[in-house]
Amino acid sequence: MSCDAVAFSAFLWLASTSPVAAPGQVASVASAPHSVAGEPLFSDIVRRAGRLKADAEAWRASGLDGDTASLAGYPAFKAALGELAALDMQGHVTLAARGTDGDLKCILKGISQDLPVKLHDLEAAATPKARDQAVLELTYLLRDNVEVITSPPAPAA
Repeated sequence: MSCDAVAFSAFLWLASTSPVAAPGQVASVASAPHSVAGEPLFSDIVRRAGRLKADAEAWRASGLDGDTASLAGYPAFKAALGELAALDMQGHVTLAARGTDGDLKCILKGISQDLPVKLHDLEAAATPKARDQAVLELTYLLRDNVEVITSPPAPAA
């Protein structure tokens, strides 16, 4: 059974066994955590990740026949990716210092660790097909970097 099915089943079971508010009594609703998307650090992460994703998509569109040295702007891309990884870790540390116990904190740490790995995979790719796959995985990670910050936070379960 998939995790989604288990979670849905648990949700239904908990909903069916939870106490019902008496007439005229308002049930309390957990409020959603504060969105960090508008904060300077996190908006900078979103901007940088979006720009790097666009660069990687342009490489895929133009073909990946040569090695990384032949990719337009690769040295700047590599440096910017390292900076983004450091900013993602800074975002993790910032959220941890606030006492945030949410997924975003952990996801940012994971992305900061995965970006250099994906870059290494690109540099190690020996064929155009392998380079294309490495760039594709890098674009997915950069897309995730944007989406985890810009998605509205969900209330704690």
